[in-house]
Amino acid sequence: MFQNKYDNKKYLTLNNYYKGLFDKKVFKISLNAGFTCPNIKNGHGCIFCSNKSGDFAGDVKKSLKEQYEDIKKMMHQKWSDGYYIAYFQVGTNTYAPLDKLKKDYEEVLTFDNIIGLSISTRPDSITDEVFDYLADLNKRTILTVELGLQSIHDKTLKLINRGHDLQVFEDCVKKLQERNITVVIHIINGLPDETKEDMIETVKYLNQLKIDGIKIHMLSIIKDTPLAELYEKNPFSLLSKEEYIDIVCEQLTYLKENIVIHRLTGDPNKEELVAPFWLIKKFVVLNDIDKEMKKRELYQGMNCK
Repeated sequence: MFQNKYDNKKYLTLNNYYKGLFDKKVFKISLNAGFTCPNIKNGHGCIFCSNKSGDFAGDVKKSLKEQYEDIKKMMHQKWSDGYYIAYFQVGTNTYAPLDKLKKDYEEVLTFDNIIGLSISTRPDSITDEVFDYLADLNKRTILTVELGLQSIHDKTLKLINRGHDLQVFEDCVKKLQERNITVVIHIINGLPDETKEDMIETVKYLNQLKIDGIKIHMLSIIKDTPLAELYEKNPFSLLSKEEYIDIVCEQLTYLKENIVIHRLTGDPNKEELVAPFWLIKKFVVLNDIDKEMKKRELYQGMNCK
């Protein structure tokens, strides 16, 4: 039976994981180092991607140090003490010359109370020399690489203009795991034409891949994106809040108990959101997931046997 030491959730939260390691609150500070994305350079990019992605990260016009201090100051208004993970969130944060990566990564490791790095990127955007540099970083700090996948289904990846297939993703995960680097995967529920079974299959596949963590998002339609244009011309069915909660609860049962759940819903900017509007109430969604799991006596990993 799944047990969560530091909170009352039926799944392994990131907060619970970090408190188990450090017995202290750990914060992720989202930074914007000005990275772009190869998919955007080759066209528009993923159909759901907005040029305002990363609204909640630091101000790219400021230095990394200034961004860090600004966000840390806000954190201290709620929590007076803690450790920090520098989160390179915006863009594809390995898509740059190695010298640029080293400059930015090494700089933030000198900031006060920084205990690690979390690097968000794409599986088609890590060169062999960067893999080797990440392996070195992993020996010196707590390193996490976050890979966007969204779906395991190649037909969906093509539809959303992801720019790579499942094999590219799998090869990247293998190279990271060979270097003992912690891997966290992003997926999206509610992508066009995907069934509940398709979404469950994505999680089952990732469970077999022995990933370390996962972020689960609901598809959000953002203004001025190809997805918004598609939705306007030919509205497709979006998951209701109840359908989303049902799917997430079941997905969690297929994930091993040691896989850290970093996120269970998105956090869209309500001024830019076209649909679904229930996403705006993030904490209602999270609370309803907790209630549903308790009601149905579900817990993470129960279907992994």
